[in-house]
Amino acid sequence: MIRVLLYEDNPQLRDGLAILLSGTEGFEYAGSFPDCSNVVQQCDTIKPDVILMDINMPNVDGLAGLKLLRKHNSDVKILMLTVFDDNQNVFEAIKSGANGYLLKKTPPAKLLEYIQDAQTGGAPMTSSIASQVLKMFSKGNSPGDNFDLSDREAEVLQLLVNGHSYKMIAVDLYISIDTVRSHIKKIYEKLHVNSKSEAVAKALKNNY
Repeated sequence: MIRVLLYEDNPQLRDGLAILLSGTEGFEYAGSFPDCSNVVQQCDTIKPDVILMDINMPNVDGLAGLKLLRKHNSDVKILMLTVFDDNQNVFEAIKSGANGYLLKKTPPAKLLEYIQDAQTGGAPMTSSIASQVLKMFSKGNSPGDNFDLSDREAEVLQLLVNGHSYKMIAVDLYISIDTVRSHIKKIYEKLHVNSKSEAVAKALKNNY
């Protein structure tokens, strides 16, 4: 049973996700809040496995909530949920310790799959987010930027951009789904390690 806590200020989406999680076997809806004002205390009390966190909320928003939580809790899985796929938000969330970054328009079945993926140590990435990440890495190709994406990681990223599911990528590249997840996690880690790269900073500043 995966306990999921939700931070979302849109009551319709909040209720919809609550119904989805409550009505799906293997998931437990642990509650929801409209902002991250008391996120550390709430997380300590509720002890969720996975948190779905909206980026844009009043008072204390998702990025601030993510940073607060990561100072106290490195174990809980946090998936950022947002209508925006601009790379400033993507990069800031990954840099701050998010386990994944998903769009609110993600279909319910895929959302549940991504939650399961995060719970088992994966790092979910939708095709539109993969596209933003690919752009960030492509900005790091000049000498000295040293992003060091392997050929296989680049292949996985490109197939994600093309809309392939993890299963499709595994079939195309003759690897297991777990290996696909491992490659995606390493891509996130490399982006995090290179968070202070000038090339990435420039890409974000130019909103490329």
